This record gives sequence, structure tokens and C-alpha cells, in this order.
Amino acid sequence: MNIIICGAGRVGFSISKQLSAQGHSITVIDPSSEFIQKINETQDVKGVVGRATYPSVLEKAGAEDADMIIAVTQNDETNMVICQVAYSIFKINKKIARVRGQEFLGGKWGKLYGESNLPIDVIISPEMEVAKSLQRKLDAPGALDSVPFADNKIKVLEIDIDKKCPLVNTELSKLTQRFPDLKANVLGVIRGDKFVILKKKDKILVNDKAFVVVNATQINKTLSAFGHEEKMAKKILIVGGGNIGFNLAKNLENDSEGVRVKIIEKNKERAEFIANELNNTIVINGDGLDEDVLKEANIEETETILSLTNDDEDNIMVSVLAEKNNPNKRTIALVTKQNYSLLQSSLKINDLVDPRQTTISTILKHVHKGTIETVYTLLDGEYEFIEAEVLETSELISKSIKESNLPKEIRIGAVVRKKEVIIPKSDFVFEKKDLVVFLTKREHLEKVESLFRISSLI
Repeated sequence: MNIIICGAGRVGFSISKQLSAQGHSITVIDPSSEFIQKINETQDVKGVVGRATYPSVLEKAGAEDADMIIAVTQNDETNMVICQVAYSIFKINKKIARVRGQEFLGGKWGKLYGESNLPIDVIISPEMEVAKSLQRKLDAPGALDSVPFADNKIKVLEIDIDKKCPLVNTELSKLTQRFPDLKANVLGVIRGDKFVILKKKDKILVNDKAFVVVNATQINKTLSAFGHEEKMAKKILIVGGGNIGFNLAKNLENDSEGVRVKIIEKNKERAEFIANELNNTIVINGDGLDEDVLKEANIEETETILSLTNDDEDNIMVSVLAEKNNPNKRTIALVTKQNYSLLQSSLKINDLVDPRQTTISTILKHVHKGTIETVYTLLDGEYEFIEAEVLETSELISKSIKESNLPKEIRIGAVVRKKEVIIPKSDFVFEKKDLVVFLTKREHLEKVESLFRISSLI
């Protein structure tokens, strides 16, 4: 596909890198010559210096032949105008825009988008997506992440393997013997800085981060098998009342019964706003780095603390202070700089969340061809968990997994057939309308798309 990416910031840079590696023809537009130089020097893409709202710049970027445009500049209005120009002048088929402003995202203004108004096919709200991701972590407290697939019937769990895990040094082939009723499939682990696809004779090791595909009804049972008995937090403290913290609190109010949420927000005007918008959340106007403010929020009784300000260093420090005042709680910090992951263990922070990765996974979902629904990326897109439907034109029909000649780096995790969740073995035979959740290496995406696409024209 010919794809134009507008904006060469962290998200734009990462998306161009991943899509280029997948074999797409990528052009990146940005007003900064420095950003474009960096992208030209490090990636196999075309860089264009200029403002993507200008038709002449889009023309120079090859808009007349583009299949898709992705607008991820720092400005919402700019992203909207880019999509309008792309549609009105160049008739680009698919238009994706990142929009942060909450006023643009639904409610009474929800009809803003569409061909007759603003022709944007997909709106990506990073703050709302990150809030959903954080809520998933809270719903499965023993997991580093819990990603829903197949309309929440299947979950992909990321599980930290520590010394307490009873499955350490256990061969995968023996997991079924120990837990015959467990509908779970361990597909691989992050070991060091690499992803390792595990075979039947391979063992799970301490410090692995295991990726397990499970029947959603067996999340707690699966986590227990891996030695995680953590209870869902009922007392939650959010430091930072920006869009992420606000949306998370709102989601918890709507979906999590019995959960008590407090927010610490430094800006008085913002604190008053979110206090008026939320019903059951206590809002404290103060600095989360002030220990007196933390004590006012009863940090000693808090079970989970989320540091969600716009400052990485502040989020790290809040987590450190939380550890000092209450070493038995769970800490989650929002960070955008990758090198901070090196400090996680020494500072005893339970989880670091990079909002960029959440945004990228959401965007990639809309780039893939065929009947691909959900996408979850690992290690900057080197591997992906994907959900796709088997259509009647698929070459998988009536073939077993072992007969399908899938590359070794494509692993089938689970299948939903007529509402039943199946953890398939090698003799499992695919049928029409099967929903398949699988793991694939980036280099096999073209093969994946050919297996699940509707026709060769897509």
C-alpha cells in the first residue's frame, strides 16, 4: 500500500518504521527539516518537508496515488484539515486522524465526521485508548496487560514470571498434564530484549514475560496457575487529572462496582472541572510530589497508584514516593521515554506504560487488509497478536493446523466457533466464520493477509 504519514513525532516515526518494515511504501510529511532528516537517515521511507495541509505538499508526497493517509501531528485541527484536503482534492480512500480534544470525540458533536462534513474514516484518541488499556490492567491485577479479542471472549495475558511462579522450569508439554481443564495457550515469552516462540519441550524461566492466550472466563484460574493471586484493587489513587486520568476515572465509575477512586490534580481550574464532571470520585487539588498531599489522599490505605501526569520524571518520582509510604501497593507510571524502562526494577515500579504503543496498535488495526479486527503489537511491531475471521474464500477452509503449512513464526492461540472458545491442537480443522487469534512475526504479515483477505482486490 502507498501510505502517507503526516507528523514525524514519536508516533509518526514509529508507525512509519513498522509499516515500512511490513513492505508498505511510506512517505512522511513534517514541517521540521530536522525530523525529516532523521527519518530519512534511519528508515527506508520518503521524507517531505512541509505542511501537510497544503495541497502542493500532499501532491509532492504522492497523494494522487496514495491508498491511505494517517494524520498524527500534534494539532487536532491540523489533522482534521489534512483529511479534508486529502479527500476533497486527492480522493484518498482511507483517512485516519489522531484527535485529542475531548469536545471533538462524540456527545452532541458526534455527527461532525462523515463524507458530508469532515471525511475522516477513523478517529484515534490516544488518551481514551490508554485509559482503556489501564482499566484492563486494573481488571486483571496479576497480569502486566490483558488485551481483549473476539468480543471479549478471548484474552491475551502478559504475565511476569517471578521466583514464586510454580511453573518455572516446567516444559510446556507438561502444563496440560498439571492443568487439564485450563483453556490457555502459552505462545511465547519476552526473554531479555527478544521474543522467543516456545515449543513443547521449551521451559518457562524466571524473569520471562509470558504471553498466554486464554478463555476470558478463566483469567483468574490462569493467573493463579502462574502464581499470581493478586486481588482486584478497590482503593485507587490517580495522580494527574488530564484526559487519561479523567477518562480512566470515568470508566471506573461506570464499569467497576465497589471501586473508590481519588484524583490528585495540581491545576485548580482543571481540578474543579473534573470534580464537577465525575460523580463518585474524590478530587484533591494539590501536587502529587508533596508527601503531605499524598497523606491527605490516604496513600497508606491505597492499593493501586497510577501516576498519569504529562511529565515522565514526575510520574517516576510519584511512584518512588508511593513505594516509600506504602510498599505493599501496586504502582503504574506513564512514561514516553523508552530508557526509563531500565529503572523499573531498581525503583520497584510494578508497571511502566508507554502511550505511544497503545496508539500504534490501534492505528495498525486499520492498516491491515482483509478481515483483521484487533491488533496488539510487541517489540515495536516485530511481532503481532491478530484476530481475523476465516471466510469461505480462505485457503484455510477444511485444513488442519498441521496441514496448513503455516510458518513456524505464526502460532494459533485460540479459536471462537459458534460462541465456543477452543484452544486448538495440531489436528484442529478450520471452518468458515471461525474467529482466530494468533501470533505472527512481522515478516509473515503478507502471508497472513492473503489467508484472511476477502479477495485479491482488497
